[in-house]
Amino acid sequence: MCEGGSCSMPTGPVAHDHQDCTSVMAEVWTLLDGECNDDTRARLQQHLEECPACLRQYGVEERVKRLIATKCSGEKAPDTLRARLRLEISRTTIIRHN
Repeated sequence: MCEGGSCSMPTGPVAHDHQDCTSVMAEVWTLLDGECNDDTRARLQQHLEECPACLRQYGVEERVKRLIATKCSGEKAPDTLRARLRLEISRTTIIRHN
């Protein structure tokens, strides 16, 4: 995790120089969507409690999710499209952080 309970100043939305920050932000949507197991949830939540940069970005992601839910309520993408989008978002996050 971040040394001393906080990460260095972020160089973007998260402190990319900390590997934990990169992996936490890559998995944050699984936490938001309730799709992670108990161990992963505990690990992500602990990191968010200790890292202001990631917590701030998590808040942004949470607001985006709420906005999408509000604006697109009643409409649901087909499961195949949702799976493709998740894969592409995952790929983009991995490529962006490498």
